[in-house]
Amino acid sequence: MTTTRPEVDTDKLMAFVFRAVDEVGATLNAALVVMGDKLGYYRAMASGDPISPAELADRSGTAEPYVREWLNAQAAGGYVTYDPATARYTLPIEHAVALTVEDSPAFLPGMFQIALGTVHDAGRVLDAARSGSGVGWHEHNTDVHIGCERFFRPNYEANLIDGWLPALDGVTAKLRAGARVADVGCGHGASTILMARAFPNSTFTGSDYHPESIRIARERADAAGVGDRVTFEVASAKDFSGTGYDLVTMFDCLHDMGDPVGAASHVRDAVASDGTWMIVEPMAGDHVEDNLNPVGRTYYGFSTLLCTPASLSQDVGLALGTQAGPARIRDVAVAGGFTRFAGVAQTPFNQVLEVRP
Repeated sequence: MTTTRPEVDTDKLMAFVFRAVDEVGATLNAALVVMGDKLGYYRAMASGDPISPAELADRSGTAEPYVREWLNAQAAGGYVTYDPATARYTLPIEHAVALTVEDSPAFLPGMFQIALGTVHDAGRVLDAARSGSGVGWHEHNTDVHIGCERFFRPNYEANLIDGWLPALDGVTAKLRAGARVADVGCGHGASTILMARAFPNSTFTGSDYHPESIRIARERADAAGVGDRVTFEVASAKDFSGTGYDLVTMFDCLHDMGDPVGAASHVRDAVASDGTWMIVEPMAGDHVEDNLNPVGRTYYGFSTLLCTPASLSQDVGLALGTQAGPARIRDVAVAGGFTRFAGVAQTPFNQVLEVRP
């Protein structure tokens, strides 16, 4: 049987080619943003005053040829503006907020850092895809670990205390009076420390299976002055210690777990009968077509190269995916023994789910 090949529309072909060229530029720009962040280029331009390559090189203590080409790439991508009459470059104030203000929910370098670290390890994912195995979180480079914390922390700082926790029925009152909280999959402890600072009458246990993350979390808790009411332990989501918790939290980690149902079952055993399990997950709808947008595209990319391999590296390997959606998360909670489930808050990047026994 012979099939006739469709006639190629040259205009559509070249439109796709130029779109792909733009994508290559965007891929390289991830490294350029991390470069600008780590070398201090954005911070040196944050005042909004026009600057020459020589002046930026002097302010940042770096070599002018690198600064010149970096600035030109940033101008071509619209990150900075260029004035041909003066041969000077300007970082718009709005871009400066997104690229230099680390406590702003619009802060972007952390996202670029985790993306660059993820792409750096893509070769291992290729091998895992061929074999059906996985790549554990602990196997990734430090840009993945540090970038993840820098990306999510500003959103937690902007929303957790005054938005997400008050959206949970009765939880804030318990925290003010003195509650026991387990923060599961705590990473570097940003969420744990943030809650501990806001609610000094409560005690917190953060857990993560990654020893290096727990070491950093302990150091940061001590530096924040909350070490007396925060404990960190190396433990998986299926074996963290303690029972009778008033609140169990999981921030952007349930979908990474190999056995989220097993984790849900353990949470059910650990939470008090009138307690709450708060699940914060990446923003997603329940259907593929709901997620065909810029945020969904980014999260599907992370899911392919980072989160799904992490799940497949563990027992069970359910591989929920970063865009699991609330319906699949509800199925996990119900399978773990919970009976009440509701979406209570959301941002462009996160959804907050309230789960009760």
